Amino acid sequence: MKVYRIAGKKHASDIYGSGAAMFGGRWNRKGSPVLYTGESIEIALLEIVVHTPPAIVPALDILTLDIPDDSISEIEIKDLPDNWTNYPAPAILAEIAEAWINSNKSIALKVPSSVIHSSRNYILNCRHPEYHRVKVIEQVEFRFDQRLIK
Repeated sequence: MKVYRIAGKKHASDIYGSGAAMFGGRWNRKGSPVLYTGESIEIALLEIVVHTPPAIVPALDILTLDIPDDSISEIEIKDLPDNWTNYPAPAILAEIAEAWINSNKSIALKVPSSVIHSSRNYILNCRHPEYHRVKVIEQVEFRFDQRLIK
């Protein structure tokens, strides 16, 4: 299955979750290396737009990755607390994902986007023993349209 990641050119080739491990996120605690990806380029872009201050939008690349179809777990909206879209994210989300990370049940966790609830993000467990099955298909420059942040 193809998933997409948009990241600053400087860090785009790091597919081992260093940034997420350093800072933590909605679906991981500090110290847990995961890679945040989206089911489409569009949702990957929206996730960047909501998390990056307009004045510092860096040069960006789009990564297309292939993840194994047979190693995807899923969390559905009905299984999440009512406040799951809050910012900052409720700690329970990282707790749920940490349990999944530690279980090594799958390489990818399919989760709803807090930006567009009908879209899905895929959290990749960079410590999974089969993570080597994740392949970068393509890395290309993304030309950010400044109208998105007016």
